[in-house]
Amino acid sequence: MATGPVTFPLGPFTPYEGNPILVPQGDGWESGSVYNPAAAVVDDRVALLYRAHAQDIVSHVGLAWSSDGTTFEREPEPVLSPSEDYDRYGVEDPRVTKVDDTYYLTYSGWDRETALLCLATSPDLRTWTKHGPMFPDFDTFQPRGHGRPGPWSKAGGILAQPVDGRYLMYFGEGSIWAATSSDLLHWTPMTTDDQPPVLAPRPGTFSDFLVEVGPPPLVTDDGLVLLIHNAATKNPDGSVRYTAGQVLLDPARPTEVLAELTRPWLEPTTAEDLSGLVSNVTFVEALVWFRDRWLAYYGQSDSTLGVATFRPGERWSDLRR
Repeated sequence: MATGPVTFPLGPFTPYEGNPILVPQGDGWESGSVYNPAAAVVDDRVALLYRAHAQDIVSHVGLAWSSDGTTFEREPEPVLSPSEDYDRYGVEDPRVTKVDDTYYLTYSGWDRETALLCLATSPDLRTWTKHGPMFPDFDTFQPRGHGRPGPWSKAGGILAQPVDGRYLMYFGEGSIWAATSSDLLHWTPMTTDDQPPVLAPRPGTFSDFLVEVGPPPLVTDDGLVLLIHNAATKNPDGSVRYTAGQVLLDPARPTEVLAELTRPWLEPTTAEDLSGLVSNVTFVEALVWFRDRWLAYYGQSDSTLGVATFRPGERWSDLRR
């Protein structure tokens, strides 16, 4: 998978002035909300695997294509839909990584009681084989917990390159954890009784309420791993505000954070970011290098879909003269 320069921090990103780039349409499966996509570059086009639902909020994953990264044509039918007990009320919030000739898609299966991180694979982004929940007994909100007993897991970002012969994934909503695999299908969390999560909420920061994995991680130009994450604070009235951060990790010690941003690199600013099904949300799940720039695709208040761009060297080029 082609990539451009990866530094820490990555950015600055500028929200596209033409946002939103995808909005609900029609009276069917994508008539209510369109948001929270995965993305891949295929044959010099950007493919978006986006979450969409009608007013029933039963999510499907649709597929759209773009030759410029901002103007998309959608395929008429979803490519992934609820079909199993564990995802009967929604296939939500996809992330995608390509390894060799296979796309590995993680998504949240929702049965209106429990969210479980699930895996599906495809050779072409259209035909998917579901492999079921990845961590059916894991609660990623630990050590804080999510207010009730039982499992809960979301948000899996798979690193495309193996580390010492094994693949690495960061996963979790609430807190962020790490897992490894030898075949990309079966995953083992890197946890022990005394092993804390990789990243947990911290009082007084922009991740005061929770953290959640964003796009799949990237290897930086220094050989370290860049993990972009989503973070939330909770307001006194119970509402939330979602922004985005970045952390840097050593692949030899994938559970230890080396550095992190102390302020968000993306946060709600526009009308679509500030008001929607869940207001005050910029939620990043997709990051691709396309031609000469980075494109970060994100959900706007669980209602519409936007993109932010970063072209390395462009913003500060005058200062170097």
